[in-house]
Formats: sequence, C-alpha cells, structure tokens
Amino acid sequence: GLVRGCSCRGTAGFAHVSCLAEEAKILYDEAEENNLDNKVLNERFGRWHTCSLCEQMYHSVVRCALGWACWKTYVGRPETDWARKFAMSLLGSGLSENNHHEDALSVQEAELSLLRRLGAPADVILLVQSNLAITYTVLGQQAEALRIERDVYSGTIKLNGENHHDTLQTANNYASSLMNLKRFEEARSLLREKVPVARRVLGESHELTLKMRSVYACTLYKDNGATLDDIHEAVTTLEDAERIARRVMGGANPITSVLETLLRQARARAALRAREETPSSEA
Repeated sequence: GLVRGCSCRGTAGFAHVSCLAEEAKILYDEAEENNLDNKVLNERFGRWHTCSLCEQMYHSVVRCALGWACWKTYVGRPETDWARKFAMSLLGSGLSENNHHEDALSVQEAELSLLRRLGAPADVILLVQSNLAITYTVLGQQAEALRIERDVYSGTIKLNGENHHDTLQTANNYASSLMNLKRFEEARSLLREKVPVARRVLGESHELTLKMRSVYACTLYKDNGATLDDIHEAVTTLEDAERIARRVMGGANPITSVLETLLRQARARAALRAREETPSSEA
C-alpha cells in the first residue's frame, strides 16, 4: 500500500515502497551502464535513502523496507563492490530506525569486520564504528559505547578537522554517551563548544544542528543538579528547535516528534522545580 516516509507535504509524500526501490535501482543501473563518474553514482544511489523532492532522508518503516530492498538488490555482488557495501550500511541503519537493535548489531559487526578485512578508508571505518556505538547504547551497553565514541571522535578530528560535518556528528554521539552515563557537565562543555559551530557551518535548520541542540537541552533538564535557570534554558532551546523542525520537516517527521516529547518533559521538570523552590506558606 501507500506509505509516507519523508517530509513532503500533501499527496506528494505518499508512495509505494516497491516503486521507490525500483526507481532507485533503475537510476543506479543507468549510471553504471553509462560509466558515469562517482559523483553521479553517489547521487543516484542516494535515492535508496533520500527523497528527491524534499531532500530529507526516509524514516520509519520506509527506511527499513528500502534497506532490505537495497540489500536484496546488491547482496549477490562481490564483497568488494561499492553498492553491496553501502547496501549493508543502509540495512543496518534501517533496522535500527525500526528498533530491531539486536539484528542491527549483527549487521553492523559484520560490516565492520568486512571493511577492516578489505582495508577500507579510515573515514568509512569511523562511520561504522559510530553506528555500532549507537546500537550498543540502545542495548544498554553504555560503557562500551562511550569507549568507541571517544575513539571515533578523536579519530574524526584528526581526519577532518574541527568544523567538518562528520566531526560534529561524532561530537554529538560522544556527548550523548557521556549524558547516558550521567556525566552531564562533560557533555554540556563539549556541546557548548560544538553547537555554535554546527549553527554556523550547517545552518539552523539542519537535522544535525537540531539533534545537537536537543542533546544539549537534555544535559540541562535531566541533570538532578540543574537550577531552575538551567531548566528554563532547556525549555527555550527546545521550543526554538521544535518550531524550526516543524516548519522545515513537518509534524510527522521523527525529529519533530522527539523534540515535542523532550519539550513536554522539560516543561514538566521546570514546573516541578518551580514548586520545589517556592516557599510553602505558614499555616
């Protein structure tokens, strides 16, 4: 049936997964047959994971279904084939998107082993390690996730410098791992440095910028030692990020939904802290 899995508004947002998969396959096949350059190949392969109209990545069941379709399309190719390797990555991320984390872990571990065996470039290895750490986090293996994220962040800075998109992504992942272990001050310190960079380099409405701001807000209101001013800062941050996400991505996008949930939590925490700090009247 018809599904919605991007940020397109109205009827433009509905499509059959089978049609999306067939379109992506045909476009990539044409590029290969005509010996087009790597830039075109990358753009064509992007149709497996990104909508050509709104230019947002597919999400939810659509992302998972396309991940499976992509893997089935290219799994018969040699292990060294670029499309096969990327299909494995899409499958892992699609499984994670739909909370099949144990399955995602198996795919990501196999992907990392394959890439190391093939001598893949450092940036590719770092990306897969980062995805693996996220899955460890979801499965409750926080210490292992933090160890990987710290190494990935350090390696990405050496490879790309401080202001690169991938560095900002790994910084956010590292901060999230610190927060999950309740090391709130360390996470805040990192994000206070990196969020302004993301806003300047990527823009206010970029998906990663919004995610980084949401993690920063969480380090404020989830900290038991937070002051009322800290929690108010979290609320203000989330209100702004949620407005931007709703305007750019729409209300059905998972990022918008997460921001809405975090905003409700932060407002509830602010109300509770305000009551705690209000002196009770004497009888």
